[in-house]
Amino acid sequence: MIVAIPTLAADDALSECLHALHHQRFSSFEIVVVDNSGRGLVRQSETLELRGARVLEMPRNVGFGAAINAAWETSGARYLATLNDDTVASPEWLEALVATAERNPAAGMFASCVLLAGQNALDSAGMLLCADGSSKQRGHGEAPARFAAEEEVLLPSASAALYRSEMLKQIGAFDGDFFLYCEDTDLGLRARRAGWGCVYVPEAKVSHRYSHSAGRVSALKAYYVERNRLFLVVKNFPLCSLLIAPFVAAVRYCWHIIFLMQGKGAAAQFTSESGAGWRLPFLVLQAHVATLRELPRLLRQRREIRAGARIADGAFRQMLRHHSISPRDVARY
Repeated sequence: MIVAIPTLAADDALSECLHALHHQRFSSFEIVVVDNSGRGLVRQSETLELRGARVLEMPRNVGFGAAINAAWETSGARYLATLNDDTVASPEWLEALVATAERNPAAGMFASCVLLAGQNALDSAGMLLCADGSSKQRGHGEAPARFAAEEEVLLPSASAALYRSEMLKQIGAFDGDFFLYCEDTDLGLRARRAGWGCVYVPEAKVSHRYSHSAGRVSALKAYYVERNRLFLVVKNFPLCSLLIAPFVAAVRYCWHIIFLMQGKGAAAQFTSESGAGWRLPFLVLQAHVATLRELPRLLRQRREIRAGARIADGAFRQMLRHHSISPRDVARY
């Protein structure tokens, strides 16, 4: 198996990430660091302990998903583990994921117990999906003890996940056109539509510096999250869910305004940290325009996904409802 780590900087966070991987109980894996800096920063670093880790240098920042794909395509491994460069894996991380994968051959994805660095709180225990296509971390900010059971979840956060190569060969890997954010949700939905399951592995613990690379809130993040939400809906949602999504999004926008007036939620944090809350409507508009430009490609991908579907629309909608989050809760966090 391989562990793929995209990075933009050969900094202390990446050093900690690699150090933790060098102390895994499971030993049959290769580390592939994908240098997205376009400047060869990883190889130039005098402090990183690569210890045989393979380095792939991209000519420019190709995005998270494309970087992972580049690592996976150069390997014939049975499993692909993905890891953010601002994470620290516990010694049992890979051992727990692989053991669970071997016991669950019908599952193609495995979610880690991702903890917020320095806190006794979760970053994610899998992912939830709103009816407008917005995805959020399951259990974010809650006590890990509330999520101590191994169980089915909708899909994993690619900040720390395991994917079965057999599944990736069948449905395709990450969509590089997402560039940043939501590519794991898109991959997870395509996998679920093709009949693959996902299991949450509470013993596979990883500490994560939340949004260390791109920031917790930024114009870049706001744009890509909104644009990629639209990409995801067009590609993956059944027709009736696709038609409902704009109305759910309108409800979410209203909740953003309400929470903004109360000084709460992501919109308030964006306004506080950037001082440019007035930009949010323009970023949303920009995301919709970009989606319209890409509509022919997205519709072509939609047809391909439906052609390979093993789950009917009704069952897929029921699955999404079972692992859903309300538009209010999306806006609140």
